[in-house]
Amino acid sequence: MISIESEVVARHLPFFQGKKVLISGGVNDNFAQQLNKIADKVTQQSLYFDYINHHSATIFGLSLSNQIIAETDLILYYWTKNKQENLFLLTYLLANLSACQEILLVGENRSGVRAVENLLKPFGIVRKIDSARRCGLYYFSLQKRPQFNLNQWWQQYSVTRYNLNVMSLPGVFSANALDQGTELLLESFDNSTKITGKVLDLGCGAGVIGSYLKSSFPSIELTMCDIHALALLSAEKTLEQNTATGEIVASDVFSHINEKFDFIVSNPPFHNGMEITYQAVEKLISQAKEYLISGGKLRIVANAFLPYPHLLDQYFGNHQVLAKNNKFKVYQVSK
Repeated sequence: MISIESEVVARHLPFFQGKKVLISGGVNDNFAQQLNKIADKVTQQSLYFDYINHHSATIFGLSLSNQIIAETDLILYYWTKNKQENLFLLTYLLANLSACQEILLVGENRSGVRAVENLLKPFGIVRKIDSARRCGLYYFSLQKRPQFNLNQWWQQYSVTRYNLNVMSLPGVFSANALDQGTELLLESFDNSTKITGKVLDLGCGAGVIGSYLKSSFPSIELTMCDIHALALLSAEKTLEQNTATGEIVASDVFSHINEKFDFIVSNPPFHNGMEITYQAVEKLISQAKEYLISGGKLRIVANAFLPYPHLLDQYFGNHQVLAKNNKFKVYQVSK
């Protein structure tokens, strides 16, 4: 099964004949298996650990070796839903490539792929070569390499109420400001709350929740996990900014979590690209008991319209609503 983007690319297989191909961006299918039959070599890179978790040969994050970059003849880039993330990752790639490097870029029209022409025009020749399945396919040849300095991509903001400094890279959830759901979740930790022992911030994003808990309860042993490579870098930087410490783990929900916790906290995602999906939350709620000690607690925040109370009751017997407003609710369950 391949995505509609890959179906469009499959109309242009001669591009890949005998080439050493690097696949990057929002890759989310098994099209590489088809390319392996005609290309000389296919390497995949992804910023998302849920993809890595099921495609073990894929390179995770910003760790492409000079050898891979030097030997690549053609890059196939899947446009993601986040324009700033595309700008970040493409600048990183282009800055490390040789002149005249060829790139094919594909994406759904509704994801904003049409922006690719203006985005890449300063760096080379770009033209649209196909349009089908509500997608666009673009050809690009690099003429002028951009500069890439990771330090220039950091975004910073302060949460004055909690004395927090947040650092974030493009594409990370709540990159520019504290979101309303997380704000309500933090408010649920009132003066009577006491958190001890091992704490897991699952789906940590830029690290706001974990950093707040470590600053408020210094004795806790904090672990933070996420699927997004840029979120993990951001969480690490946010901890540093708040003179806090914790373990940072790449994990698809609980896939690489190997211990039990006194407290699990999360503002779980319910979007995958542009679609609403409950898969990650269902995994979180259905598996959380296995990762909680006896008496351990799970606390999550969610949009009020989402059907999480039923799931919480199904796996934990009952639930509490600790806080709510017109958009969000904070739920807690105990093992």
